[in-house]
Amino acid sequence: MRAVRFAEHGEPSKVLETEDVPLPEPGDGQVRVRILATPVNPSDLLYVRGYYAGVEAQFPAPVGFEGVGIVDAIGPGVKNLATGQRLSVVNGQGGNWAEYAVVPAGDLFPVPDEIPDEQVASFVINPASAILMVRRVLAVPRGEWLLQSAAGSEMGRMVIRLAKRDGIRTVNVVRRRESVAELERLGADAVIVSTEGPIDEQVRSIVGSEGVKYAIDPVVGETGTQIFKSLHEDGRMLVYGSLTGESIRVGEDPRYILAGRRILEVYWLGYWLPRLTDAERQQLGEDIVALIREGIIETSPGRKYSLDEIGDAVAQAEETGRQGKVFLVPGKK
Repeated sequence: MRAVRFAEHGEPSKVLETEDVPLPEPGDGQVRVRILATPVNPSDLLYVRGYYAGVEAQFPAPVGFEGVGIVDAIGPGVKNLATGQRLSVVNGQGGNWAEYAVVPAGDLFPVPDEIPDEQVASFVINPASAILMVRRVLAVPRGEWLLQSAAGSEMGRMVIRLAKRDGIRTVNVVRRRESVAELERLGADAVIVSTEGPIDEQVRSIVGSEGVKYAIDPVVGETGTQIFKSLHEDGRMLVYGSLTGESIRVGEDPRYILAGRRILEVYWLGYWLPRLTDAERQQLGEDIVALIREGIIETSPGRKYSLDEIGDAVAQAEETGRQGKVFLVPGKK
């Protein structure tokens, strides 16, 4: 079968290769799935670069943490699954950028037939993170302000729609003025452009001088530093990515570390999912299905590439101003 792998960490466009590898066989409690589509997510590319904590690459390493697939073979001890069944496939060790993947049966989410492949392929990482960050980890109350950076991303758009549905007001940070009108149409209460003045000053001009109590940031660096400075003295900030690979300077201004009780913490889906009970996990899946049906956390499909077009796919995924999620489709010629 064909699979995308890398022999060393580095820039994805340089180290990723599509190779012929043996068809894997499922072991106890495992299922082999035929991959229909798999997204190119920022977490995949961070993993290739060697910046993704929690998963250690075993070279030559497979790639791809989520996707949609058809059950092809079932290992011993697996119940309640059938060959031919379509499922959301979470691959915690990577390996969905391939024609087939073997994963634990517990990492498969059954989904209704009417949900399109693109939505099922992106069923977990962004939707689950949006729900868990907003509703569970931060538990943002109705009427409060939530500040987020990278608001024009797929995740950012989901957060805007979810917050609007839940009665939460959002301040959204973008880099380009052209993005403002689109996010306002999605339901953003306020959109600020990072190049038009300090983020913290723009935020306080909207929410008041005390700042925001809730914030999320996948950018870090200067943006993350200014997001932290935008916090209320009792504010909480979740960092869920590192798009710049730079540090947040929490102590840059002593006023923000010598007074109040501001909390800066890391959100990682790989930490939260295993800690959900079976009932909570089932409820999360049901919530995702319901919100996809409402159009709240749906993914915007972008261009589709074959496995052999991996270089073009990762270049498109990191293109500034790209519209829609990039997918790899193993059956595409």
